[in-house]
Amino acid sequence: MDDIVTNHLEKWVGARRGKEALVSIFNHIRDIPYAILPELNHPQNFRRILEINAGSCTPKHLLMAEMYRRLGLDVLLVVYPYRWAEFEELYPPSLWKLAQLMPPVNHLACKVFINGRYVLVDATVDLPLGSIGLPVNPNWDGESDTLLPVLPTGEEDIYFPEEAELMPPPDLDDTALAFYRGLNEYFERIRAGQY
Repeated sequence: MDDIVTNHLEKWVGARRGKEALVSIFNHIRDIPYAILPELNHPQNFRRILEINAGSCTPKHLLMAEMYRRLGLDVLLVVYPYRWAEFEELYPPSLWKLAQLMPPVNHLACKVFINGRYVLVDATVDLPLGSIGLPVNPNWDGESDTLLPVLPTGEEDIYFPEEAELMPPPDLDDTALAFYRGLNEYFERIRAGQY
């Protein structure tokens, strides 16, 4: 089947095998600029992240799960509740006000079966956002747990990739949409060196 995921998988992996292939996929997904684009969060739409070259934790990790599964690995989708207000020191004042109004939300990552255990693999935050203190995973070794970019406020929920449509959808009220627009603009300014 010739599709955008297959094309990128072949380009990103090439002749690499084992951990080198895993790390290459991880690095390419991590380096997609983080942006919250709600239309990409649906399990049927995540592939568009490769066309747009931007996306949040959900499309990034749905893509990762798909690619790793195509390499023959077992992958679980892991959901962690958190609050946007936990990042108080990172926000400009206008975003901080909106962050305080945001309800708890969910973060998606993957657990990949590597060397006999499920390893937490999180490629959410692109490297430039590390400059404001967001947790970035710059040097994943292909076998150790990565850092989560959020502080979970509850227990993790685990889904098989086939159950992705069962994951709770994000809240997209007017406050959330305004916050996400502002956050995306803020992150673009950081990448452009304007902060």
